[in-house]
Amino acid sequence: MTAPFGPLTPDFVLTAVEATGLRCDGRLQTLNSYENRVYQVGIEDAAPLVVKFYRPERWTDEAILEEHGFLAELAEEEIPAVAALEIGGRSLHHHEGFRLALFTRRGGRAPELDDPAVLGWLGRFLGRIHAVGARRPFAARPDLTIRSFGEEPREALLRGPFLPPDLRNTWQSVADQALDGVRRCFERAGTLPQIRLHGDVHGGNVLWTDAGPHFVDFDDARNGPAVQDLWMLLSGDAPAMARQLDHVLEGYEQFAEFNPASLHLVEALRTLRLIHYAAWIAKRWDDPAFPAAFSWFDSPRYWQDMILALREQVALMDESPLTRQF
Repeated sequence: MTAPFGPLTPDFVLTAVEATGLRCDGRLQTLNSYENRVYQVGIEDAAPLVVKFYRPERWTDEAILEEHGFLAELAEEEIPAVAALEIGGRSLHHHEGFRLALFTRRGGRAPELDDPAVLGWLGRFLGRIHAVGARRPFAARPDLTIRSFGEEPREALLRGPFLPPDLRNTWQSVADQALDGVRRCFERAGTLPQIRLHGDVHGGNVLWTDAGPHFVDFDDARNGPAVQDLWMLLSGDAPAMARQLDHVLEGYEQFAEFNPASLHLVEALRTLRLIHYAAWIAKRWDDPAFPAAFSWFDSPRYWQDMILALREQVALMDESPLTRQF
């Protein structure tokens, strides 16, 4: 099994940071991340910084720099997203085949998504992020499409070794039904503006302090419909999600327009995430961190549960979309 981040020993990490011109004090802490590798590094006579080593071959330099550029735009507008630091006039650095960026360390706790005030606060900042994101699209980063998030992952899973033979045909049939449902939802939504998004707004990518939220990990930033950055804040049954949506949009619409037709996509995007997530784990299985963290992935139980989840999504996508209560 290959190890794409195998060379990242403590000495390698510290040497790579010092190659940017900084001086490390020897302190190093590994932070939670699977797609990339992220560390907190002590800096002499200064606050520690966070260094992010990008997964080799995932993004082009141009795509990474677009992420950094978006973060810089947000910082200029005083929107609380953690921007990549420019050192020596560059935000992206190279060291012995790896690409890395440095960020100010920002702490915080998970947001309380059952609190209406928290949802409204998040909505306000997402509205501000989207107002900036709507200025122009990404050029080097991809769009969120049914093809890239659903059809290609489905094909990759069918080619791979993980589907149990006795469940393969059932999974394929249910996945096909689910993707048909996704297409119908997109048709009902019609043509929606495609803007620059965070792309993965869940509780783990929002850190909360007494001063409010800040958004981290724009690694999945791409072009897509605004609702992609909203739906993961919603949970529970339909009435509960409708109430949560009202609180989010109460803040969001202070800064950005929300197209109600995009509510047709909530369950479709949830369905795409189910398929895309499974294909992501399969694609990364040669990284030793993945079998250790997702040991359940190649068990029949996981695929049985996924079949049930996709069947539920098929039914949900044919129901009426969420509606606002006020």
